Amino acid sequence: MVVVPWLLRDGEVLASLEIADGHRARAKGLLGREGFSGAILLRPARSVHTVGMRFPIDVAFCDADMRVVRTLTMPPYRISLPVWRARSVIEAEAGAFERWGLAPGDQLEVKG
Repeated sequence: MVVVPWLLRDGEVLASLEIADGHRARAKGLLGREGFSGAILLRPARSVHTVGMRFPIDVAFCDADMRVVRTLTMPPYRISLPVWRARSVIEAEAGAFERWGLAPGDQLEVKG
C-alpha cells in the first residue's frame, strides 16, 4: 500500500504532497515536468531556482515549525535569494497559493 502525504493548514487538505529530502531529489524538484497539480516539499532548503523549468511556480519558505515565512511567484530561469529563517520550501504551480489562500504566517502540516 502506498501512503500519499498531504499538505494541510488548520486540518484542511490543500494538496497532495511529494517530499524531496535527499540532495538529488531536491536538486531535481519540479524540473522536466510540463505542469504539476500538487505540491512538493524540499527540505532542507533556504532558496530555490527555476532554471530549466517550463512553467512559473509559487514558492513558500517555511521555518522549522512549518510556518510560512515568505511567499513569492517565480518565472522560469530565476534564482531566489536565501531566506535565512527558512528550513524548508513548498513549491506548487503558479496560482495554487492564491486558490488555497496561502499566506505568510500560515501554519502548515504534513500528514501521511
